[in-house]
Amino acid sequence: MDIKVLGIGCAKCKKLYEEVEKAIREVDTNATLTKVEKLDEIISYRVLMTPALVINGEVKSAGRIPPYSEIAGWITTAAEEKQG
Repeated sequence: MDIKVLGIGCAKCKKLYEEVEKAIREVDTNATLTKVEKLDEIISYRVLMTPALVINGEVKSAGRIPPYSEIAGWITTAAEEKQG
């Protein structure tokens, strides 16, 4: 599973990254987590506001920090889709 946090390094971007790291550990899945800070790469996802969360190429949220339960749910669903 490929997970990306898009953002130029603001406090909200760092918080989202930490929440995603925590969810990956707790869901116990094999995922690659990447922080994307280059503006041209962020724009390629058609994201207008950061932080943004991308799981397997799909933008799940932008401009907010989703609740932990929502992040963990997306990761769990993506892990199940990969196995199924």
